[in-house]
Amino acid sequence: MSDPAAPAGPLFAEPAEAASVLPRHDRRRVLLVGATGLVGRSVIARTPHTPQVALQGLARREMDFPDGVRMELVLADIQDWPEVIASLAPEAVINALGTTRAKAGSEEAFRAVDHDLVMAVAAAAKAAGARSFVHISSVGADTAAKNFYLRTKGEVERELKTLRFNRLDIFRPGLLRGQRQGDVRFLEGLGRMLAPVSDLFLRGNAEKYRSIHAEDVAAAALQATGERAGGQFIHEHSGILRLAGRFQSHQD
Repeated sequence: MSDPAAPAGPLFAEPAEAASVLPRHDRRRVLLVGATGLVGRSVIARTPHTPQVALQGLARREMDFPDGVRMELVLADIQDWPEVIASLAPEAVINALGTTRAKAGSEEAFRAVDHDLVMAVAAAAKAAGARSFVHISSVGADTAAKNFYLRTKGEVERELKTLRFNRLDIFRPGLLRGQRQGDVRFLEGLGRMLAPVSDLFLRGNAEKYRSIHAEDVAAAALQATGERAGGQFIHEHSGILRLAGRFQSHQD
C-alpha cells in the first residue's frame, strides 16, 4: 500500500506511452489513490493489458511508469484532493492508501493516513458520483481488535459502509508479496521469504491469513470496478483470487 510522501505542487502529467486502444469515452474511468505503493504500482502495471479501463492516479509525488502504461497522474497536496476528485469525476475508485505505525512515527500520524485521509477520499468520491469504491484493507480488520492497526482498519471498513456506494468492495489480503520500492520492512521481508512454507499450513478457516501476490490483488481490484452487481462485498484470500482469476480470463 502507498504512503504519502513529501508534497508536490499541483501537476497534471501523462506518460508518452498513454495512447489508448479504445476512445476515452468508451473506457471505464477508474481513479487510483495510492499509486506509489506496492498494490498501486501493480494496478498500474496491469493497465497495458486492460484497454477497457482509463486509469487515472492521484498522488503527492512523481513516479516512474512501466513501459506501455496508459494512465494520467495528478500530483496535488492532500488538502486539494477533494477538489481534484470532484474535477475528475471517476466512475470507480481503487483506494490503495496505507502506511504503518513504524513508518508514520506515531499512532496519530498512522491514523491520519489510514483513517482520516482514506475517509476524505471516499467522501469526495461519493460526492463526485463514483459508483464503485474498492478499498484495500487487511486480514484481521476488526473494530474490536486490541491491535491499533487492525482496529483502525476495522473502523474504516465500518465507516465506508455508511457512505452507501452503489458497490463497495473491501479486500482483506494477508501478507502482500512483491517488490517494494524504497520501503524496507525487515519483518515483512522475512515473512515473504517464509510465506511459501507457512502458507501450506494455513488451511480451512486459517486460509485467509495466507500471503498473496500484490499483482493478484491489483487484478482483483480492477475486476471489481467493472462488476455490475451492486452491494457491499468483503473479499478475503480465496475471494480475492477468484476475482483475479476472472480478470485474467478476460485478458486471455
